[in-house]
Amino acid sequence: MKRYGITIPFPGVPLHQQRDWLIELADLGFTDFWTSETHELDGLTPLVLASCWVPTARVGTAILPAYTRGPALMAMSAAALAEAAPGRAVFGIGSSSNVIVEGWNGVPFEQPYQRTRDVLRFVKAALTGEKVTDVYETLNVKGFRLGRVPDPAPKLMVAGLRKGMLGLAGRESEGAIINWLSADDVKTVTPYVHAGGPDREIIDRIMVFPSEDKDAVRYVGRMAITAYLNVPVYAAFHEWLGRGERLQGMWDAWKAGDRKRALEEVPDSVIDELIVHGSPEECREKIARFVDAGVTTPVLAVLPTGEDLREVTRRLAPSA
Repeated sequence: MKRYGITIPFPGVPLHQQRDWLIELADLGFTDFWTSETHELDGLTPLVLASCWVPTARVGTAILPAYTRGPALMAMSAAALAEAAPGRAVFGIGSSSNVIVEGWNGVPFEQPYQRTRDVLRFVKAALTGEKVTDVYETLNVKGFRLGRVPDPAPKLMVAGLRKGMLGLAGRESEGAIINWLSADDVKTVTPYVHAGGPDREIIDRIMVFPSEDKDAVRYVGRMAITAYLNVPVYAAFHEWLGRGERLQGMWDAWKAGDRKRALEEVPDSVIDELIVHGSPEECREKIARFVDAGVTTPVLAVLPTGEDLREVTRRLAPSA
C-alpha cells in the first residue's frame, strides 16, 4: 500500500473543528495523520481524535521526546494509542532537542542516544505485559507491569539524524523517522536504517511551501531554517551531510546574536534542497523524488503561505 501522510493538527482552527477537514483529506488520498510535540498541542490528543473521525487512517507520533514522559507513562501512552487505533498506530520516540527538553521542560538533555535506546527497550518490554524490573543506563524501573496490553501492539519507531540513531532505529525498531533533509540526503541515511533489515520503514516529514512566489519562499525558508538548523542536533546533522561550509555563515551570525545577518546568510540553494516549493503539481513531483530515494511514507508538513490552508491541502492531495 502506498502511503501519503500529513502533519496535524492544522493551525488557526480549533482542534474540535477539524473533523470534516481530516475526513475530506482521507477521501482525497491521505492515508496517514502524524503529530509532533513541541510548543503547541501534545502529540497524542489530535491522533486519538483522528483515529475516531477517520477509522481507516494510520496515526503516528513524530515524535514524542524520550525525556518528557516517565518510562511507565510512555508505555501507557503507547498502549492507549494502540487501543484507539488498533492495527493503525505508530509510536515514534526520539531524543528531541536541548531546546525542547531542557529549555522548555526543565529536564537535563544528557546522553540522548542512550536515553532514546533505553526508553525504546523499556516500552518494548512493557508492551509484552510482563513485569519489568531492570536497570538501564539512563533509567531504572522496578516492578512495572502494563495493566492493559494492546493487541495488536503499536509499531515502534525511532527518530534518527546521524549514524547512531539511524542504526538504532534499524536494529531495534520497525524503522526510522527522519526530517529536514533533501531527497538526495535520503540516499545517505537509509543504508544505516536498512542495515537492521531491508523491510524497515522510512517516515519522512517533508517541509512543503506550495507557492511559486520566490520572495515568499525565500522569506519563509530562511525563517524556518534558522529556527531549526541552529539547534545543535540539527547543526551537527547538516555538518555531517556536508552542508557545513554553506551554513557556517549562518551559524556564526546566530552565535554572535545577529539574527538579521543569520537570515541573510542562508543560501538559496539550501532552501531549495530542504523545502519543497512551487505549484502543487511541482510539489507532488518533488515529493515523489523522496519516495524514489527510499522514503516509505512521505509526511507533508505544510508551511503557511497566507492562503486558505484547507484549500492548499486539497491541492496537495495525491488524488488532486
